[in-house]
Amino acid sequence: MVFGRSSRRTAPPAEPVTLKLLVAGGFGVGKTTLVGAVSEIRPLRTEESLTEAGRPVDDTEGVESKATTTVAMDFGRITLRDDLALYLFGTPGQDRFWFLWDELAQGALGAVVLADTRRLDDSFAAIDYFERRGLPFTVAVNCFEGAARFPAGTVRAALDLDADVPLLMCDARVRESVKDVLVAVVEHALTHVDRDRRPAAT
Repeated sequence: MVFGRSSRRTAPPAEPVTLKLLVAGGFGVGKTTLVGAVSEIRPLRTEESLTEAGRPVDDTEGVESKATTTVAMDFGRITLRDDLALYLFGTPGQDRFWFLWDELAQGALGAVVLADTRRLDDSFAAIDYFERRGLPFTVAVNCFEGAARFPAGTVRAALDLDADVPLLMCDARVRESVKDVLVAVVEHALTHVDRDRRPAAT
């Protein structure tokens, strides 16, 4: 025995629980920006420049200044608490890359559907996808500068959202704003998990 030293060994810190979330939405809605705003690691991006050849299939109305597009996914990580970390997977927005969504959705706890009031119709595909899969999701309206502002109830009605789907306003460039969205997704998804685990009434 060595005197002067504690014989009690301290346990190594536990690894945080990691949860997978998707970030989806239409073309140019700000998914890459959102992941980059909160990621504590250098985000993985698979962006390519938009070309003249892509103009017939890439609808840039309302986002004419957009010069790049995600062709596979964005990836980032954020630690919300010492015991909880989130892996964020941003989906590609164009129709021709939707075949990747099924792979990205494997093992996901929930999703963010990022919406733009200038192109609200572009949100329906993502909403329909998660509703069909039964994957809990939260809608976050990215408040672009110069875009019209509408009450949450008006946006909810326009998107025909179920009453239990959370709807938030956010700025995808601001870390704290994005964190609020991610916390809402986790809380909403865990509510679904708890509900699914309850025994059926007899």
